[in-house]
Amino acid sequence: MLPTQGQHKHNEGFTAELLAVDSFVYLLDKLLAMLRLLPLLLCILVFSTRATAQSQLTAALTDTGSSQAPDAAGASTATLVYHMAEELPSFPGGEAAFTKFLRAKIQYPAAALNRGTSGKVHVSFVIDEQGHILDPKVVKGLGFGLDEEALRLVRIMPWWNPGKIGGKPVKVAYTLPIVFRALE
Repeated sequence: MLPTQGQHKHNEGFTAELLAVDSFVYLLDKLLAMLRLLPLLLCILVFSTRATAQSQLTAALTDTGSSQAPDAAGASTATLVYHMAEELPSFPGGEAAFTKFLRAKIQYPAAALNRGTSGKVHVSFVIDEQGHILDPKVVKGLGFGLDEEALRLVRIMPWWNPGKIGGKPVKVAYTLPIVFRALE
């Protein structure tokens, strides 16, 4: 039996609806596939951020001795600053001692307290072969006196345990996030 003209139009509408549903299901399937990748992408972001914060081992050596002449053997006497080391510099006593130091020494700026400003101030510096902190500077700040307080804290820190390569102490560039939390 052949469909009548009214039935044929009804079937065309049904086919169009099926195509729309099929397209929607296809797009939904693609979206779900992308969402399945989200944990992996977040993991990559976390680990790449951690690697940046602690620098990169075999990466860039920075020549800090601008125009130093070679010594008698012909080797440059310029001091290299590593951006990563086999053994990273560390605060004496570890993370617990670092937290205790910050709690004892921090002076939350009034301007930041009044505004309820919280967050991280990233301070970059070099730790030399003896553990001295050299050339601290804010690389990512918050303002309202928090940048200055972070610099003050870094400047009054005790000597660190230096970074090492091949068991020998070396200068290592280091970026330290200092977290400020305003009481609410």
